[in-house]
Amino acid sequence: MYTSMDGSMGSFGTRLKQASLLWVEGFREACCLHRVVIYCRRSREVAIRTGQCFLLNGIIFLGSILVLRSVVIPTLQWVLPDECQLINYQESCPFGGIFRFYSFLRLGLIQLFYVFWFYPMYISSFILSTLWYNDIAKYGFFAIEKNGASGSELSDKKDSTASQNMSASDKTTDLEGVMIGIAEQVYSVLLLSFFFLEVYITGFIPYIGKALNFLLLVWMYAYYCFEYKWNYSGVSLDKRLDFFESNWPFFAGFGSPCILAVFFYSPLVSYGVMATLYPLAQKQTKPLLLKERNGKVQDWEGSLYSSLLIIYR
Repeated sequence: MYTSMDGSMGSFGTRLKQASLLWVEGFREACCLHRVVIYCRRSREVAIRTGQCFLLNGIIFLGSILVLRSVVIPTLQWVLPDECQLINYQESCPFGGIFRFYSFLRLGLIQLFYVFWFYPMYISSFILSTLWYNDIAKYGFFAIEKNGASGSELSDKKDSTASQNMSASDKTTDLEGVMIGIAEQVYSVLLLSFFFLEVYITGFIPYIGKALNFLLLVWMYAYYCFEYKWNYSGVSLDKRLDFFESNWPFFAGFGSPCILAVFFYSPLVSYGVMATLYPLAQKQTKPLLLKERNGKVQDWEGSLYSSLLIIYR
């Protein structure tokens, strides 16, 4: 009995150590910002799209929020005050109705600022950023294929990449393949939409809701970082999800730096920061080679980890 307990504890300790090391590896990979400079030097298109994302989201969008909070709102509070600052606190304010009107007018002007500036900019930023992310992934993937991370990795993936490219070209020419590809994309969007809904709902769970919300956000962000390159690699949706769930500690570590930077901000500020950092995180995704053993997807080093069902399908 004690032997079996010791064995199970030893197995648990080994798996915990493997998961911890994989989490650290993912966190380290996300922080390798020098790759941003390398890929921007290799591809002019990547540098241009990255600069456009930084200009739109980091300077214009976040800069507008800064101007609103540090200039517009204080100015409106000065022009349209809502309290009797020059009257003794023991006296009743004779202009209470006027100040209430000022407060209502000030809030209305701020809401108009959101409606006619922030929300249209948010929609435009979301659309443009999605297109630019796709270009960054495409040209970044071509830069990886052209230059490679290491000779041994390229030699190991040569046959696999060729077969994947052939299957991708077959999909574009064969009607059935095109329909399958479209169905996979639609299914992926629906799947991740339900996952995002789960992320939103978990935030309302008492006590542990914030921790679960943070963990799910980390996984969702990390998955999206790899999603674009998997599309260009011709990796099927089932293999993506199996790989993601088999290496959940790595993805938890990979998504942690960005989510830590935005988790405690308002939704608009969080979006602006995340949209600015996302192109940088995309460039940290290594061209992972999927391996299989007994029908299980392993990590790129060949170690098999305990799979965790994260996305229900």
